[in-house]
Amino acid sequence: MNTDVLVVGAGPTGLALGIDLARRGVDALVVEKADRLFPGSRGKGLQPRTMEVFDDLGVLDAILAVGGPYPVGMIWQDGERVGEHHMFDPVEVTDDSPYNAPWMVPQWRTQEVLFARLVELGGWVSFGREVVGLEQDADGVTVRFATGEDVRARYVVAADGGRSVVRRTLGIGMTGETVDPNPMLVADVRIAGLDRDNWHVFPPRGEGAGYLAICPLAGTEDFQVVAQFPEGTRVDLSPDAIREVVAARSHLAPESVTEVRWASDFRPRAALADAFRSGRVLLAGDAAHVHSPAGGQGLNTSVQDAYNLGWKLGAVLRSGAPAALLDTYEEERRPVAAHMLGISTGVHRGEIRRGDATRQLGLGYRDSSLTEETRTEPAGLRAGDRAPDGKLAGVRLFDAFRGPHWTLVAVGVEAPELPEPVRVVTGDEQPSYGKGLFLVRPDGYVGWAGEDAAQLAGYLGRGITRSRATA
Repeated sequence: MNTDVLVVGAGPTGLALGIDLARRGVDALVVEKADRLFPGSRGKGLQPRTMEVFDDLGVLDAILAVGGPYPVGMIWQDGERVGEHHMFDPVEVTDDSPYNAPWMVPQWRTQEVLFARLVELGGWVSFGREVVGLEQDADGVTVRFATGEDVRARYVVAADGGRSVVRRTLGIGMTGETVDPNPMLVADVRIAGLDRDNWHVFPPRGEGAGYLAICPLAGTEDFQVVAQFPEGTRVDLSPDAIREVVAARSHLAPESVTEVRWASDFRPRAALADAFRSGRVLLAGDAAHVHSPAGGQGLNTSVQDAYNLGWKLGAVLRSGAPAALLDTYEEERRPVAAHMLGISTGVHRGEIRRGDATRQLGLGYRDSSLTEETRTEPAGLRAGDRAPDGKLAGVRLFDAFRGPHWTLVAVGVEAPELPEPVRVVTGDEQPSYGKGLFLVRPDGYVGWAGEDAAQLAGYLGRGITRSRATA
């Protein structure tokens, strides 16, 4: 079997990439080792920047429908409520940033939404396909599976998680550290006799004990249980053991846990792949970076890997862009991943508050080779920054950006005639942008900024702005 892109892994990363490639008319196949989508809640927080990405990918309404805001934390001691804990710094909604706080959606449900969108666009996931080897040459990659025929692809994207078989086959190492030596339990359960208005936190009882947190999962009847254990403990994932942990660390009786729907254990760590690319194989998501879950950054950083890579693969495979464009994926995403690993670790250790740093709206690519700032004294928005929302001459900018195209925002400057298929939005004033021309990439970042349209021609001449949208 032949395909343009083989995506290994049907988690949020692989599904988001499959969606982006499908709407660009790229022949892509997503394969998954398991026989179904991941069943647990592990990554439950969607940050504001990821909500913007989901807006563009056409899944935001579905995500809003199945999720909800995070509840306020409630601290318990000896069966009594002793105080609230606000986990997130409050932020007001503004015209340029319409999503101001994390949105809770259990990972399994996020994947259901993404899967439905992929199918809507004509894509699919081939389940039960375990990668056992690959070989690549100058023209493509041949991937072998435990069962079924080989697949020949022009490019392969490894989105197969922190224990990535593809990454290990390539011999790419991971450099990192143990964030916390204490093992953790995470489980999705049903609990009777506990309200769903708060995220319930039970501090450790005595020296050497671990904490317990019970969070109602928005849009479901489930709770997510997280429990910490002393270093060296073998975590028992049986339903009876989980009931015992809940009873020992809270005022709840064992029988209050009426059902255990999914359970797993992990040891928080932070690790970054030594490279994000080897020839025609690229790493994305947990295959490239592994986070502590405390900061709510892993899934979000992973989806944005896919969002960065999707338009570049589409441009190379369908629009005649130079293959060197794919070199910018590692150039742009690896520094971001390294930065976000530091944020995740800092949140886990109580050194960083959940706020501006974790919303991911301030991330950008000012130092990228794809970024050109031609103004000598730019004020405010600069090339490489995230392109804000807002209105320009009555047009909502996020509505103009939505889709797999580039967009030229012209504020107080006449827009040039463009030979490329670039959408143009013009107006006299936009406070988040200021005066100038801003060429916005398909992933919502300003690629070029200036005031002289003649200088824009050089950027367009690089051949990276051509696009062929199919959906």
